[in-house]
Amino acid sequence: METITQQQNISPVLKKSKSRKNINHFTDVHGLPCIEKIVRSVEENPEPIETNITGEIPEWINGSFLRNGPGKFEIGNQKFNHWFDGMALLHQFKITNGKVTYKSRFLSSDSYRGNNEHNRITVSEFGTLTMPDPCKNFFQRFLSRFELPKATDNANVSFVTYKGDYYVSTETNVMHKVDPETLETTQKVDWSKFIAVNGATAHPHTDPDGTTYNMGNSYGTKGANYNIIKVPPTKNTAGETLEGVTVLCSIPSVEKSQPSYYHSFAMSENYVVFIEQPIKMDLLKIVTGKLTGKSISDSIYWDPKLNTIFHLIHKQTGKLSTIKYLAQALSTFHQINAYEEDGFLIIDMCVADDGQAITNYNIQNLRKSGEDLDEVYNTLCRVFPRRFVLPLNVDSDTPYDQNLNGPDCIATAIRTAKNKVFCTHEDLHGEDLHQYGGLEFPQINYGKYNTRSYRYFYGCGFRHLVGDTLIKMDLQGKQMKVWEQPGLYPSEPVFVPSPNATEEDDGVIMSVVITPNKDKSTFLLVLDAKTFKELGRAEVPVNIPYGFHGTFNATRQTHSEEINDCHL
Repeated sequence: METITQQQNISPVLKKSKSRKNINHFTDVHGLPCIEKIVRSVEENPEPIETNITGEIPEWINGSFLRNGPGKFEIGNQKFNHWFDGMALLHQFKITNGKVTYKSRFLSSDSYRGNNEHNRITVSEFGTLTMPDPCKNFFQRFLSRFELPKATDNANVSFVTYKGDYYVSTETNVMHKVDPETLETTQKVDWSKFIAVNGATAHPHTDPDGTTYNMGNSYGTKGANYNIIKVPPTKNTAGETLEGVTVLCSIPSVEKSQPSYYHSFAMSENYVVFIEQPIKMDLLKIVTGKLTGKSISDSIYWDPKLNTIFHLIHKQTGKLSTIKYLAQALSTFHQINAYEEDGFLIIDMCVADDGQAITNYNIQNLRKSGEDLDEVYNTLCRVFPRRFVLPLNVDSDTPYDQNLNGPDCIATAIRTAKNKVFCTHEDLHGEDLHQYGGLEFPQINYGKYNTRSYRYFYGCGFRHLVGDTLIKMDLQGKQMKVWEQPGLYPSEPVFVPSPNATEEDDGVIMSVVITPNKDKSTFLLVLDAKTFKELGRAEVPVNIPYGFHGTFNATRQTHSEEINDCHL
């Protein structure tokens, strides 16, 4: 079943339209189907498996669709507590001349090998605290509670590229270089060996010349800092990893011992935009977690009394703007795009008015059914695409208490103090999106339109705790097209352009669709990005858990550009 819904007669996105109440919570839903099998442990399949093709996979698609996510949720008789904790399982759908093969391999991380060797959880994860080694005596177990927590290298979030090499990463200081052909782990790379950071996001941004930007925290006696990281585009010698990386700018946390949690950041042509949101990390609780028996997730909290702050850093000079752009308390995990136009910086991102969603993704919640599952879903704050418009030319002559974006712009920016501008948003959707539970995992035609004015973005509708529809949003008129089939759960959509494409949506959308109610029938879905109609699917005769992020690695001989996923 394919559904196409449209919101007609809505004026252009930066013009005023009929005001409407911003509804982030739905009327309670009842009778959600159980989805526990999307977080079941599976075995790896390191040898290629043939898939069963229905419809047609366009023959011009040649390359590998790479995916990352958790694949093992129990070690021995111990279980992980949180969806983010499962051992990283890497997936490859290799597409050649209309045929598709599948393989998967567990990331050979220190965490994975240590867990298997001892048949128990030996390294703490985001929501799971490791217990003292039962083989140690009482005194040794007691002392181990005073040790600082060891950062996990279980890089189960995304595939990223630096200097042309593929890595898998999470939010700690360790990444792993991976061979995209074999999925074998080839090298562990520690950010802290090159620059003073304690971690980096799993969602870097890349300029057209290959220069890559990221963000990482550093902690010292004077408090926490947010660091903008710049990685050069090419290697000077074979075998290089992060050599040449620099800290472009360091921003002190507003609260020294309680910095904001962030999953990603935004980037325009000239600026990196860090969004300091009121999701806070209590560093003292994290450091003393082993003593108190608390995991990292227990040390993260939401403070709705605080404003959100947009920090602008110039990419060439590394200079931090003296203007602080404020907004009401919001949470964002993934940005859609950012670009500059006529003296304004436009930031589009997926936003909720509540920052407590992380705690809802405990594995026990994902495995609930009936009224218990309904209760979890009905407490979630919905995530919707929004636009903020930041005026760049604020100086001593800029007036106070009026909309600096002009009377025709729905998103407002009002100067309230010498170096402060308070911003409100514009919704990037019509009312129809509410029936699909909002939108997450946003993607665009990244290679051509990242940091540029654009028209289309794609994402997952979230009527359940995970995506259950694919959505194409058209900013001209705020129209939407939807792909959905009952009982199927599509993952993050990745756009791949057609050869010699001349239009923004000339290409295909790829998504791995999970089928928890049907055994061994997960499939790779390929949609025409223009019409959002199904072109074909490649069914895999194994079970695959619901994952996080991916990218398409094009075969260079037939399609010279590598199309990299822009987020986490």
